[in-house]
Amino acid sequence: MAGVNIEIRENGPLRVTGPITITDKDGKEYTIPEGQWASLCRCGGSGNKPFCDSAHRDAGFEAESSAH
Repeated sequence: MAGVNIEIRENGPLRVTGPITITDKDGKEYTIPEGQWASLCRCGGSGNKPFCDSAHRDAGFEAESSAH
């Protein structure tokens, strides 16, 4: 079984490769199967939070993209 991986995309979202389950404040679950991925918003501009909708591109989002 593959492990969960979180990739920091350059000036973009966090790409999380499953298997994972994301649970919202109302208890609704989003399941990402093993080997598939979801991109999570890092810029705050997505209209589909917590998921990325590429709003960072139009916003000119820039952020550190390396783990420290």
